[in-house]
Amino acid sequence: MTKPVFLLVASFPDSLIKFRGPLIEALIQAGCTVHVAVPGLEAESDIALRLMGLEVTVHDIPLERTGLNPVKDLSALLALRKLVGQIRADYVLGYTIKPVIYGTLAAWLGGVRHRFALITGLGYAFTGEATGLRKVLRLLIQKLYRFSLSRNRLVFFQNPDDESLFRQLNLLKPAIPSRVVNGSGVDVAEYSVSPLPEAPAFLLIARLLGDKGVREYAQAAALVKAQYPESVFRLVGWIDDNPDAIRQQELDEWVASGTVEFLGKLADVRPAIASCSVYVLPSYREGTPRTVLEAMAMGRAVITTDAPGCRETVLDGDNGYLVPVQDVASLANAMTKLIESPDRVATMGARSRQIAEEKYDVHKVNAVMLKEMAL
Repeated sequence: MTKPVFLLVASFPDSLIKFRGPLIEALIQAGCTVHVAVPGLEAESDIALRLMGLEVTVHDIPLERTGLNPVKDLSALLALRKLVGQIRADYVLGYTIKPVIYGTLAAWLGGVRHRFALITGLGYAFTGEATGLRKVLRLLIQKLYRFSLSRNRLVFFQNPDDESLFRQLNLLKPAIPSRVVNGSGVDVAEYSVSPLPEAPAFLLIARLLGDKGVREYAQAAALVKAQYPESVFRLVGWIDDNPDAIRQQELDEWVASGTVEFLGKLADVRPAIASCSVYVLPSYREGTPRTVLEAMAMGRAVITTDAPGCRETVLDGDNGYLVPVQDVASLANAMTKLIESPDRVATMGARSRQIAEEKYDVHKVNAVMLKEMAL
């Protein structure tokens, strides 16, 4: 019996192992021949070698993760359409905006029966005030989503708010079914519980974007350090190629003032999580934030926003605190409460681990996805 051919379309090489590695392994265990299509994956890179070690076939595609060049986007669509035919794909799944749109259209044009999309978040175009470039992007992406998603058999979402929004905006037609899954999940064995540090230490891991709440984190850190100078605020990430990116000058000022310790981009974030007592993500909107799940699995209390994708991870007052979006004072207050109640930090961290095991175990999440795709 011929194995079904599964094509996974991505926009960022790092995500293939970090976010989709267990899904790829689950597909292989389910009897699929797996191909991945992603731009900028060097043949001898660690990611490519690890994928090839799993007997996954890797394809480089001319897809720009950001940008609105119609010629380049058409080139990416044509390349994907050609690839779909060459490998005789039976299943195609894209995640993030361009892979969802162009992966779906390529699969539809190529006659692939099993077409799926995974909405992992809404991104720059959907967050913030719809003015200027953001408004143009939002209108364009909505039109492309509306056209492409109607060609899918099923669309996965990572939180109910995104699913509801897509339905309200008619980006997903009533005839197309959808399913909410618990984010990308987390490997609770790989992210194991570690002891809490003695001094209060906070951590944010994110691309350095305004929409991630990085500025609010730095401002709240300054307020709290004025009252509790022994408290530590660490930041992991990098300045992304995005209109909403933090400026290098801002980052340098935070570091120079002693407000924030910047650790840069880390290949393995577990040591950084282990060195913190509380994880913080003041994001404006997420799919389901993977970094929060990692921190929960390692037994950390979480402070995040009462925003789509974020609010699903925290039961307010149970495993952490929810604060309003862009509310620096509330964020600083939540931090202060945990500094003043170290016993609560430990109790909330234990609950985070329990929730991670029960709800966000990556193997449970992937089992749901494979069942819904009839694999």
